[in-house]
Amino acid sequence: MSLKKFDYSEAFSRNIGWVTEEEQSKIKKYRVAIAGLGGVGGNYLLTLCRLGITKFHISDFDQFELGNFNRQVGATVTNVGKNKLEVMAEMAKDINPEVEIRSFPQGVNEQNLDEFLDGVDVYLDGLDVFCLDLREKLFERANIKNIHALTVAPVGMGASLVHFPPKGMVFEKYFGLSLAKNQAEKALRFVLGVAPLGLHAKSLMLKDRLDFKNKKAPSTFMGCQLCAGVAGTEILKLVLHRGPILKAPYSIHFDAYSYQYKKKYLWWGHANPFHRIKLRMLAHHMAHLLGAKE
Repeated sequence: MSLKKFDYSEAFSRNIGWVTEEEQSKIKKYRVAIAGLGGVGGNYLLTLCRLGITKFHISDFDQFELGNFNRQVGATVTNVGKNKLEVMAEMAKDINPEVEIRSFPQGVNEQNLDEFLDGVDVYLDGLDVFCLDLREKLFERANIKNIHALTVAPVGMGASLVHFPPKGMVFEKYFGLSLAKNQAEKALRFVLGVAPLGLHAKSLMLKDRLDFKNKKAPSTFMGCQLCAGVAGTEILKLVLHRGPILKAPYSIHFDAYSYQYKKKYLWWGHANPFHRIKLRMLAHHMAHLLGAKE
């Protein structure tokens, strides 16, 4: 059966009930920027398309490969070697032909940061966990441009959210990445910041696979899907101005493996004395994974 004509109202009619018709119209006009279309970024795009959002800025310069199959929604045998951005844009338009996508096939860099964030309502962090220098710049620029910025980390078989609104604690004050001695320690600071309570720790069977020095970490599709659900719900609340919004220094971590949900208030952000002690202990314990000083 072929679809002769796409009808937005009918396509997203099953959203009605959880949202009103008027609210669905607001959702349709929202504009979201997603940097990175891998594990979480690809899921973000398709989840938000099915929510009914029609305006996106997306970036990725990479191609799909076999090592992406465990977690990336666009990674299939047919798509190996294909550009992630082109594949995901096509999948988005297959869900909603009316979607408006502004593509950044060269990725995001210092030269196009403003262009990438121009006119968007919210920035969603879909970058690889080890892509930290660019992540810092994006969150800093989003704050300057009064844009909500969310990072939802796929931590094991769970998801952890930290939300940085235009007026509130900024990314650097929360994570303190500029104080790291090297890139590996930056990654440790980021992971500890998004999941300060470590609910996922007991489900990691092979701890040597968490390799900060060589920029490798295990992942699951379940975590990526949970991230998309959390991010989509947070954006829905932003669009409609209803429901609670917990901003940094709060973090929210749900771990499906252990059936745990925790809300953490990290007062003073990275300068929290207990957080600093935990960071030092982890850095000492994982010294062989963090590598030598760069």
